[in-house]
Amino acid sequence: MTVMFATDSRPSFAEAFGVFARIGLLSFGGPAGQIALMHRMLVDEKKWLDEARFLHALNYCMLLPGPEAMQLATYAGWLLHGVKGGLMAGLLFVLPGALVLTLLSSLYLLLGDIGIVQGLLFGLKAAVLAVVLEALVKVSKRALKSRQMVVVAVLAFVAIAFLRLPFPIIIALAALAGVGLHLAGHGNRQSAATAKVTQADMPEWTRPNPHRLVSTLAVWLALWFGPLLLLHAVLGSEHVFAKEASFFSIMAAVTFGGAYAVLAWVAQQAVEVYQWLRPDEMLTGLGLAETTPGPLILVLVFVGFLGGARQSGLEPLAGGLAGAMVTLWFTFVPCFLWIFLGAPYVETVRNIAWLSTALAAVTAAVVGIIANLALWFGLHVLFGTVGEFAAGPFSLPLPDLASFDPWAALIAVAAGVALLRFHANMIVVLAAAAAAGMILRLAAG
Repeated sequence: MTVMFATDSRPSFAEAFGVFARIGLLSFGGPAGQIALMHRMLVDEKKWLDEARFLHALNYCMLLPGPEAMQLATYAGWLLHGVKGGLMAGLLFVLPGALVLTLLSSLYLLLGDIGIVQGLLFGLKAAVLAVVLEALVKVSKRALKSRQMVVVAVLAFVAIAFLRLPFPIIIALAALAGVGLHLAGHGNRQSAATAKVTQADMPEWTRPNPHRLVSTLAVWLALWFGPLLLLHAVLGSEHVFAKEASFFSIMAAVTFGGAYAVLAWVAQQAVEVYQWLRPDEMLTGLGLAETTPGPLILVLVFVGFLGGARQSGLEPLAGGLAGAMVTLWFTFVPCFLWIFLGAPYVETVRNIAWLSTALAAVTAAVVGIIANLALWFGLHVLFGTVGEFAAGPFSLPLPDLASFDPWAALIAVAAGVALLRFHANMIVVLAAAAAAGMILRLAAG
């Protein structure tokens, strides 16, 4: 018999609220650090969940689109107190960082032209390149376990970097490739006979229920698509808030592999198609998101804020705040849907071998997509001008070598050595890079 909770009684809602509030306020350092923090507090210290249940929840969240750490918090809260527990845990994980990032976005809008602020952001953007490279190294070690997966990663990189294929299509093709690898005998050989979790002694809300499935689907689809349709009907499909609602809804459904995997696609669309912000501002937003608590995908709040500030027709600060709220809603409402809808049924897909291999191929493709993100960020950090060269179906970036910035390169290399060689704390590295940027700006001025 598998026991869901490590103790005989669940914590009170108030006690759980206090612990998840602490998690939300302390969740710096990206998903690895956030997951480790939750494990220490929920499994080691409070013993509210046992190791097997925590890992099972994590495995499910890794299969979903969206930020896995936020969804793991939601899942854990749902296990403890049902839907209200899941809402409480998920919101506490997101809202502190969202509020801080909205404040920082407002300050950027109002003060971004001040020299010392520009210097801070210059140093921050250069260090972010090292952060992305560190993520690429970590994900590669975890995902590329065979030659077949290396090939999938390389093909995904070529597809998004040089063929400009849309992110969702690349993910779908990778999943199909994974199914093909399984059929060819190169898939996950883990036994499908693994014992499944018995739910007889689990709380009622954790058991599959067709009526609850229908009601959950109806409620959360209404919360997702109702406001979406309303924005299109009232403002028109060409209004920036309607465009943000549609774009971030699509993103919420395809962000497999975490924030780094989707940022290249977001950057291409937000910068080149919608023109909500400039390439260097995408780096600024990522740097700000790296230094605030909560999931890294909160960088989208910065994107939505600037889009609303510049294109809504409202006073810039009011438009920015509205854009940030639209972005938050359509990024995170789907996350709650995935958990509340699928968690009771997760055991039915846990040991399906072909699905496991398909998801492994998706993770490998994510490596190629993060590599493209590193290339995109690197070119825009190190060169003032980046053009494009077309050769048949391929579109190749072409930096202007005369626009190379040696100071940005110096900060990026120093940050990379600190992170990859000495495993320095990321917040400390970003703060040092920001300080270096301010010093350089003051010296130049």
